[in-house]
Amino acid sequence: MKRRKRKWKRKIIWIFLFLVIIGYVFIIRDIYDIYYGKKEMKKESKIFQEKIDYGVFNKEYHSAQDIVKNMTIEEKIGQLFLVRYSKTKVDEYKDYYPGGYILFARDFENHNKESIKKELSEVQSKHKYPLIIGVDEEGGYVTRVSKYKNFRYDSFETPRYYYDQGGYDYLEEMEKEKIELLKEIGINLNLAPVADLSTNPNDFIYNRSFGYDTEKTSEYIEKMVNVANQNNMNSCLKHFPGYGNNKDTHTGVAIDEREYNIFLENDYKPFMAGIQANVPSILVSHNIVKSIDEKYPSSLSKRVISELRDKLGYTGIIMTDDLAMSAVKEYVDDGNAATLAINAGEDMIITSDFIQMRNELLNAYNEKKISEKVINTAVTRIIAWKIHSGLL
Repeated sequence: MKRRKRKWKRKIIWIFLFLVIIGYVFIIRDIYDIYYGKKEMKKESKIFQEKIDYGVFNKEYHSAQDIVKNMTIEEKIGQLFLVRYSKTKVDEYKDYYPGGYILFARDFENHNKESIKKELSEVQSKHKYPLIIGVDEEGGYVTRVSKYKNFRYDSFETPRYYYDQGGYDYLEEMEKEKIELLKEIGINLNLAPVADLSTNPNDFIYNRSFGYDTEKTSEYIEKMVNVANQNNMNSCLKHFPGYGNNKDTHTGVAIDEREYNIFLENDYKPFMAGIQANVPSILVSHNIVKSIDEKYPSSLSKRVISELRDKLGYTGIIMTDDLAMSAVKEYVDDGNAATLAINAGEDMIITSDFIQMRNELLNAYNEKKISEKVINTAVTRIIAWKIHSGLL
C-alpha cells in the first residue's frame, strides 16, 4: 500500500511540474510577443479584435469603436470613400457621408489661400463627420497647389532636387514649408511621399520617385514620414507594392512580371521604413503583380493586401488608387470593383464615381456579398485615424 501511495504521489508531482512548465512557456511567449511585436504580424482580423492596443492608432481604437457602434450602415459605407472633390456636388454628397475628399489642381486654379481655406471650412461644416481632405503635393511633376502663384512664389521642386542641392537638412526644411502651406489652407492629408524605387529616367515613375537606390530611398521615406508626423500632417506612401518600370495605370492595365524576391529585397524596404516610422496611410496601385496575384490588380487583391498586413505588419489605413482609372475599368467590368476592394482588406476607396460605388457597396451589403464585420473593421480604423488627426 505504501508503495502505491508513493507512486501516486510521484505521478501527482510530475503532473504538477508539467503544468507549471507549460504555464511558464505560455507566459514567456506572451511576454516575447508583447515586447517584440510578433502578434502584429498575425492576421489583421486578430490584430483588430484581440490586440487593438498595438498599431498606428493604438490610443484611438476604443473611442473609435464607441462612435462606430452608433453609426448607421449608410454612414459606415460612406466613410469608406475618399471622393474626388467637386464644389458643385458637395451638397449632394454630404447626404451620403463621405469619409473625405481629394482635390486636384483645377480645384485651386481660381483661388488664393484665403478663399480656398474658407471654401474648405464651409465644406467641413456641412458634413456630419469631419473630413479627411487630401491632395497630391509631391513636388516636381505632381504639384496641385504650389503650381499657382497665388499659393507660392514658385512650385515645389522634386525631393530629389532639394536633396541634391542641400542634403536631408534642406529637404526637410522644404518639406516643413510644404506642410505649413497645406495646413494653412485646410488640407490634412498629403498623398506623398512616393516610395517607389526607380533609378532609370526612362521609367514612367522615375520623375515622381526619389531616384536613388533602396537604402537611400528607405532613409528618405523614414525622414519624410517623421517630418509629417512631427508637424501634424497625414502622409501617405505610394504605390504599394512598388511601381517598378511599369506603364501608367491611368491609361491601362500594367502587368508586373518581376520575381517575388525583387519585392522582398528592394521594393518593400522603403514601405517598411515608413511603417516603422508610423506612417498613417498607404496607397495601393492598380498594377497586376503576377508573382503575388495573377488575377486581380493590386488594389483589389487579398493577396497583395495580405503582404501589407501580414508580412509587413501594417495596421494603418490602406487605400486604393482611384478605382475609376482605366486599369480597373478594363479589368473589372461587372460593377463590383468597390466590393472587391473592401473584401480584399482595403479601408478606403479613392473614387471619381462616388454615388455609383457607394450604391454598389450598399447593395452588396444587403445581398450579403460583404459583411458588416468587414465594413466595421475598415470604418473603425478610419474613425480612429480621424481622432488621431485631431478631427474628432
